[in-house]
Amino acid sequence: MSTALPPVVDADTWQRELDALRIREKAATRELDAVAAQRRRMPAVRMPDYTLEGENGPVSLADVFDGASQLIVYNHMWFDDEEWQCPGCTGFTSQFTRFEFLKPYDARFVIVTQGPIDQALAYKRRVGNRMTWYSTANSAFGADVGAPRGGGFAVNVFLREGDVVYRTWHTNGRGTEQLSHTFALIDLLPYGRQEEWQDSPEGWPQSPTYSRWTSSQEVAAAYGPAAD
Repeated sequence: MSTALPPVVDADTWQRELDALRIREKAATRELDAVAAQRRRMPAVRMPDYTLEGENGPVSLADVFDGASQLIVYNHMWFDDEEWQCPGCTGFTSQFTRFEFLKPYDARFVIVTQGPIDQALAYKRRVGNRMTWYSTANSAFGADVGAPRGGGFAVNVFLREGDVVYRTWHTNGRGTEQLSHTFALIDLLPYGRQEEWQDSPEGWPQSPTYSRWTSSQEVAAAYGPAAD
């Protein structure tokens, strides 16, 4: 463990530095508010009628809403015949265990993956995931929303009016960080994420990117059946 320390100052100097940082933090908050306002003004595109596979059989995309009008979909990476799927996706989705807070907003959050539904559900149980999973293995849905078979992950948001579904937003890559509480907490720490790409003071501990991320096996050990 590194013994690197920030400069040690008196309380008044520390408060002045915090006040200066707070100006930038508040500006960032206002910018995020402006981004969210622009997101609410995004146009939408009407989606075709897709059929996905759920735990109880085929379901239409409109039925995935389960009566809600808004839907967030995490498109989980999937690699055929692999025991352990993407650790980033596995770790990201393991954060979410309760979704009651979405009900007052008439919204739902689910996982959709390109893996066959039986394999997807088996993986869900193995890693202790609490979300509802669907498969798009027999549908063009994944490819049409930026998550093709053997491809990357994505987040997509949809709006339903009756049986008609509209796509309203999409992101991938680091765009998903805004949905995660893990990086938000880690970025508060003096040493941050400790990854080589980050701008940190000289002497701060830094490691190769992803090297500190939780593996899929570690997620399963922490949240899976053996952890109960």
